[in-house]
Amino acid sequence: MGWRLAHIFRHPIKAHGREALSSVTLETGRCLPFDRHWAVAHEAAHLMPGWNACMNFTRGAKVSALQAIMARFDEAAGEVTLSHPAREPVQFNPDRADGQAAFLHWIKPLMEGARAQPARLVKAGRGMTDTAFESVSILNLASLRTLGQRVGRDLGLDRWRANFWLEGMAPWEEFDLPGHELIIGGARLKVVERIGRCRATMVDCATGRIDVNTLDLLEESYGHTDFGVYAEVVSGGPIECGDPAELVP
Repeated sequence: MGWRLAHIFRHPIKAHGREALSSVTLETGRCLPFDRHWAVAHEAAHLMPGWNACMNFTRGAKVSALQAIMARFDEAAGEVTLSHPAREPVQFNPDRADGQAAFLHWIKPLMEGARAQPARLVKAGRGMTDTAFESVSILNLASLRTLGQRVGRDLGLDRWRANFWLEGMAPWEEFDLPGHELIIGGARLKVVERIGRCRATMVDCATGRIDVNTLDLLEESYGHTDFGVYAEVVSGGPIECGDPAELVP
């Protein structure tokens, strides 16, 4: 079969930056450690205890400039560093009042014109994934290349906000995986469902500006707007880039 894990990404603050990792240790029933650990509730949010739907948070589907943010999380210090081509980097502790104030000051120029302004950073004791269950997302590099060929350009990795990219699959082979399990390194994952996409994927993450209508491209080419699959971790363990990904018989 020859599948392997090519890239690992996490997103410490939901919709506000991504960072590449070389390895990670997964926990049973959880998303990546510190993936979507915080989210940015906007001023119109109606939050319930625990997990909340993405409509309560500022996100790239509504504010394209957010897609150009890069992130780095220092787990030992508890500090996030964010960078953006239009802003100087900022480093802060999201759990401290002064850190939240520093973040809100930093993000304000990127939110100009947004209908709902960011109000506070929140967390839920679990990852604020787009799914009600704690999910990890698995995407296929061959599908990305095939989609890019339809528009004659490399669409890049970042706009898709993936956790894992697999190499060695046939294009769109990932859509055969729901209901099956994968072993990647020391972890076992059950693929649950396909990922329906939003306007955030239309944005060039180098500039924060819309450059390709990925939703129309998917719909016109394949009759849907899905890209990648969600999975849940059924048995945790360490994984790293280059690990084989094997389908459980």
